[in-house]
Amino acid sequence: MSLMLRLTSALSGRKIGTDRFGNVYFESRADYRAYGRKRRWVVFAGPQDPTSVPPEWHGWLHHTTDVPMPETKRHPWMVEHRPNPTGTANAWHPLGHDYAGGRRPVTTGDYEAWTPGS
Repeated sequence: MSLMLRLTSALSGRKIGTDRFGNVYFESRADYRAYGRKRRWVVFAGPQDPTSVPPEWHGWLHHTTDVPMPETKRHPWMVEHRPNPTGTANAWHPLGHDYAGGRRPVTTGDYEAWTPGS
């Protein structure tokens, strides 16, 4: 996060809170004419990854709720958030993909390739 973003956020907005990942959430001090409401934004703790915003804060950012939902209510069936693995070694690859071994299942022999004009 840049120094300019920190400075701008501190001057034009007020800090609302911080999530368990260290992301800091702000709301503008005045209503924006174009929006007719206060603008809300997040300053990420690490790399700018929108998937690191927990659902409790996502609703607040998009004006679905007026106040952020509490993060303390965790159920045993809830799994901890993982960042989006696209483009990393942890990304999902279907069977037959080069990165997943490159072996496709053997076809049954009922496939006939299409040729133009036939």
